[in-house]
Amino acid sequence: MVWKRAGLAMSAVILGTGASAIESHPLSRYAGTSRVLVVAAPDARNDRLSAQRQALASARTGASERDLVIVEAVGDGPEAAAIRRALGLPADAFRAVLVGKDGGAKLTSAEPIPPQTLFSTIDAMPMRRDEMRR
Repeated sequence: MVWKRAGLAMSAVILGTGASAIESHPLSRYAGTSRVLVVAAPDARNDRLSAQRQALASARTGASERDLVIVEAVGDGPEAAAIRRALGLPADAFRAVLVGKDGGAKLTSAEPIPPQTLFSTIDAMPMRRDEMRR
């Protein structure tokens, strides 16, 4: 599992625009290769952010097996703001968003998402089922 602070990937299908927009999208570096859990919070002291981090800390193997990258959009910096804007997330509240390899938001929550919920959602995705068969 890889942890990143503000910087991600979306596909042209989601953006509805050309390649230049994809390159400038804050999640574009992960498109087609990784699933992304975006964890957004107004500041680093957010209780839900802490709970999400704690829940994920014990799930690194499962996250790695599923090509899951964690990206935090915390605070009001330009990268965090760009991620929240791209996903339509509020700046003043916690949100967790699971983004598939296709760039689509698969699960959004105002509460921390338990690893088992993340994994079962990912394991139900057609692309993941194909990966498990290989």
